[in-house]
Amino acid sequence: MDIHQNECVTATRSVDSILSGYTEEVRATASAAQELIRSLLPGVEETVDPTLALLSYGYGPGYAGMICTLILSKSGVKLGLVRGGDLPDPKHLLEGSGKVHRYVQLKTPANVRKPGINALIKAAYAQWRERNNR
Repeated sequence: MDIHQNECVTATRSVDSILSGYTEEVRATASAAQELIRSLLPGVEETVDPTLALLSYGYGPGYAGMICTLILSKSGVKLGLVRGGDLPDPKHLLEGSGKVHRYVQLKTPANVRKPGINALIKAAYAQWRERNNR
């Protein structure tokens, strides 16, 4: 396979193709998180990273348009929040030590319903709207 063929394959990578490499528990957790994000962010665009096990959600291209991510791993799904370090987190759900991005570890579909997750996603959306004057 030459470089151009590889680019075409990765450019058409689907959510299903990413999820197929994970356990049923991880797939179910990711599905529950996707549903939650779509319910809280009407019309949100889902983007599949061409090389990583990462789904991003936002309203425009690149990091500037991004509100949150789902990062898949063998141990579960991380709900990443853009500029999560600036978000109010009264339930102390956010993890990570980066200056900007923070995440909530989701190990089961039930974890998606943890108190405080909806508020974090809504706060990330409000923060995005403020940054983008919308």
